[in-house]
Amino acid sequence: MSHPAADDAHHHSDVSGGWLRAAVFGAMDGLVTNIALIAGVGGGGVATRDIVLTGSAGLVAGAISMGLGEFTSVRAQNEQVAAEVLKERQELQRYPEAEAAELARIWQDRGVPADLALEVATILGRNPDAAVRVHAQEELGVDPADVPSPWTAAISSFICFSLGAFVPLLPYLLGAASLPVALGAGGVGLFVAGALVARFTRRPWWSSGARQLLLGAAAAGATYLIGHLIGVAA
Repeated sequence: MSHPAADDAHHHSDVSGGWLRAAVFGAMDGLVTNIALIAGVGGGGVATRDIVLTGSAGLVAGAISMGLGEFTSVRAQNEQVAAEVLKERQELQRYPEAEAAELARIWQDRGVPADLALEVATILGRNPDAAVRVHAQEELGVDPADVPSPWTAAISSFICFSLGAFVPLLPYLLGAASLPVALGAGGVGLFVAGALVARFTRRPWWSSGARQLLLGAAAAGATYLIGHLIGVAA
C-alpha cells in the first residue's frame, strides 16, 4: 500500500522539458534589462515619452532576441546529442563486445560485481534501442528520449521576458511618470520572481527574492549613474 508521505517525498518536478530554465532566465532578464534601461535613460534626465519609448523598444527587441537565442541554442544542443547518440549506435553495431565491456566497467566502478555487470551489459546489447539509451545515459550523461523542446524553450523565454520587461514600464503607462515608482515596481517584480523560483529550487523564498532584488538593484544603480553622468556632460 502506498503511503502519501512517501509519494510526496518521491515526487519530482519536471526538470527536463526545457521550459523552466528558459522561463526563469527570460523573466529575470526582462526585469533586469528594462529596469536598467529605464534607470539609465531616466538618470540622464530625458522626457517621460523617451523613457517609455526606450522601455518599449527594449521589451520588443529583448523578447525576440531571447526567443531566437533559446530556440537556436536548444536546437543546436539537441542536434549535438543526436549526433553523439548516432555515433554510439554505430559503435554498438560494430563493436558490441567492446561496448558491453565498457558499460560493465562503468557499473563496476559503482560497486556492481564484475561478472554481473558484464552479464547485464551483454544481455542489454541484444536490444539495440535499449542499449543505445543506456549507453548514452551512462557514457554521455544524456537521455536521447528526453531532450528539451526548442519551441517550448523559445516560447517560454519570449513570453516571460516580455512579462518581466513590462513590469517597470507599467507605472508610466498608467500615468505615474516617476522614475522611483517605476524602479520600485521593478524591484517588487524581481523579489516576487525570485520568490516564485524558490518554489522549484526549495530555497527559502525570502532569500531567493532578496538575491534577485539585490542583483537588479546593482544593475539599475550602475546604469543610473552612467546615464546621469552622460546627461550632465551633455
